[in-house]
Amino acid sequence: MRHVLKFLTSRMVWVAMVIILQVVWIVASVLFLGGYYWAITLGLSFVGLILVIDIVRQPGNPAYKLAWCILILSVPIVGDILYLLFGRGNAIIAQRRHHRRIDSELYPLLEQKEGVAEKLWEESPSAACQFRYLRDTAWFPTWENADTRYFSSGEAYFEELCRELKTARHYIFLEYFIIERGYMWETVLSILEEKAKEGVEVRLLYDDIGSIWLLPRSYPKELEEKGIQCRRFNPFRPVISAIFNNRDHRKMTVIDGRTAFCGGLNLADEYINKKQRFGHWKDGGVRIRGDAVWSYTVMFLGMWNAMDHSDYDYEAYRARTGPALSGRTGGYTAPYGDSPLEGEHVGENVYLGIIHHAKQYVYIYTPYLILDYEMIISLTLAAKSGIDVRIMTPHIPDKRLIFMLTRSYYRQLIEAGVRIYEYGSGFLHTKAFVSDDTTAAIGSINLDFRSLYLHFECGSLHYRTEAVEELKKDFLETVERHGIPITLEFCKKRPVYEQALVSLMRLFTPLF
Repeated sequence: MRHVLKFLTSRMVWVAMVIILQVVWIVASVLFLGGYYWAITLGLSFVGLILVIDIVRQPGNPAYKLAWCILILSVPIVGDILYLLFGRGNAIIAQRRHHRRIDSELYPLLEQKEGVAEKLWEESPSAACQFRYLRDTAWFPTWENADTRYFSSGEAYFEELCRELKTARHYIFLEYFIIERGYMWETVLSILEEKAKEGVEVRLLYDDIGSIWLLPRSYPKELEEKGIQCRRFNPFRPVISAIFNNRDHRKMTVIDGRTAFCGGLNLADEYINKKQRFGHWKDGGVRIRGDAVWSYTVMFLGMWNAMDHSDYDYEAYRARTGPALSGRTGGYTAPYGDSPLEGEHVGENVYLGIIHHAKQYVYIYTPYLILDYEMIISLTLAAKSGIDVRIMTPHIPDKRLIFMLTRSYYRQLIEAGVRIYEYGSGFLHTKAFVSDDTTAAIGSINLDFRSLYLHFECGSLHYRTEAVEELKKDFLETVERHGIPITLEFCKKRPVYEQALVSLMRLFTPLF
């Protein structure tokens, strides 16, 4: 049944079914409808035109709107149905209103501590502007003197996560896109069970589509019997719904309001190389201690209560005791979330802000490089202005077509002076930016349209924290030991069929 559900929830299956419907319509029109064909086709085209007008008048990314317009006008049945299924912004109005009601309860709790913003401005107006964007537009405050640690591998991240989970005394919150039973999850689960028996409040939120073929439908009930509260985000139902397209892609853990983890890792064995499918899996993330963890706590409570509005005394989840901070404190940190239900694309704007404010270099880890116009212009302009821009992507793909699309952007970037490397030992899943020895962003956000526009995401912006230095060191060492430099000659020698295919696919990349 899980394999059947995996098949049915695949976007490609939906697309294939609609294309088949279009072909059936053409055949039926020729064989049976006769003189009615053109009248019906004209009617469908009129519906498509109304949809296109609706698309054009909406705010949003022009590439996204153009892709829908081309699809709707060229193949009306395919375009009309897919847009009604996946593309309608007004189809999520009720969901947006519900989340906003929860946010209205939580955002007032994300107060900016007095004097922090002013202190940062005195140190660096450039950095202060980046953090002010998060504070004034996305409601996520700036925190100083967080204890941060960057992990350059899933194995190190997992080891520290388990160690911290065992110290929990009050509560543990986990929110993940994918959970798969195996060594990693069973190890975490055993700790959660033990903590639940000790009276620690344990909550787990996972994305239903992300784990639908990995966990049984009854899994939340199984966990409830172990004392673990569990919710599935946006459970899959076999009905036409645009909400099906928006997933919870976050990967984070909050412990007692004093420690948080965030990064690229899901709770499955491939992320710590207990299972290998694409060579060595390189992933990364960050651990944060201190007052900044409150932002992650609020993010989790917001999503949890959007699924099940059961909390009203949110202050009960502030850290009850001061965190045990090491000598690694310093700098400024702003954890942040991103939501497809709002018009503000926080994750992309944080990335763009780092590029725009860079003076020496920008180093980027990303598993998928499917760029919109704004990101291409920002990266190429930075390189042309003398900024050392380097990007590392995987060498062994997890999704073949997406990998071909990623490589299709290499040539334009390299010609502008961007240096691109592929992770020669396998698959790279880290999502991180680092710039000028001062600034970094680490989290769950990929450089593709789904992450930037359609998913719920999370991350943290850092200025002069320990994590910044550790991320830079990891990037340079990874380039030296595992990096395969991509040349312009390599890009020019790509097979003709591949170049033709990706040229067509790039028209519709905003829809993937």
